[in-house]
Amino acid sequence: RAFSKKRILKKGFAMAFEHLYLSDLDKTFLRSDLSISDYSLRVWNEAVAAGGRLSVATARSLTGVGGLLKALDMREPMILLDGVMIARMDGEILHLNALDRELGEEIISIARASISSSPLIVGLEEDGKESFVYPERPNIYQQELLSTFHNDRRVIEMGESRAMDRNLKLVFMENEERSAILEDELRATLGDEIEIKRSDDPYIDCWFVTVLHPHGDKAHALQKLEEIEELSAEETTVFGDSHNDIGLFDYAGRKIAVSNAIDELKRRADIVLQRSNDEDAVAHFIAGEMKIGE
Repeated sequence: RAFSKKRILKKGFAMAFEHLYLSDLDKTFLRSDLSISDYSLRVWNEAVAAGGRLSVATARSLTGVGGLLKALDMREPMILLDGVMIARMDGEILHLNALDRELGEEIISIARASISSSPLIVGLEEDGKESFVYPERPNIYQQELLSTFHNDRRVIEMGESRAMDRNLKLVFMENEERSAILEDELRATLGDEIEIKRSDDPYIDCWFVTVLHPHGDKAHALQKLEEIEELSAEETTVFGDSHNDIGLFDYAGRKIAVSNAIDELKRRADIVLQRSNDEDAVAHFIAGEMKIGE
């Protein structure tokens, strides 16, 4: 019996290393001040060095994660921009779903007519570099966000808002009421031609309406990543906290919510952790499952 139990434990340990662990960043893996604790950094890098497969699924861009995660050993492809892009840390793009110029212009026109709003646009240039385009007269929420982009060469002012050839996402920043009006108008006009994510921002007192390609979401990206990595849904474990992780939870084999997650996500989770993002919840779970630090 002792031998049988040992075999079961070994099998479970091996399965942990065959799994792909995919974590959201903001309010999930990152602490609320956007830092990575020494503990989380150590657990992540030791797990990867031992053969663990760890990656992220985030609304942030390739350039954005490059700065935040530079200390992490990132060998697996990442889901970026809420699912618009799958890429490696070295910049290799494995999959992309972008809005074309015509549809981008229509989205901008609808927003201008309904609530007189202009978006921030994250686009991809012909050379593969990201551009972050903002309107000539940004509103107070956009101004606050832009104040964090000091000396960022991606940031470009555009006189009158115009779509790019490859629009990774169009982001409107408004109060709760205006954001709801815009979401309703876009859904009514464009329907399944687009994907819309509306949520209150954890850092700025406003609501984001993010408009993406209809397959530019974490659910479709996870399915594509499983295909790229030759994994089944049962071989993926995901961590999340908010609305943009719901699709991720719908398609993953195992769904884990941090303690600070929204109730809607917790209801969909297989496991709700007792720790929050500020208590290194994801790292503690991975350490226990992969026997890191023992």
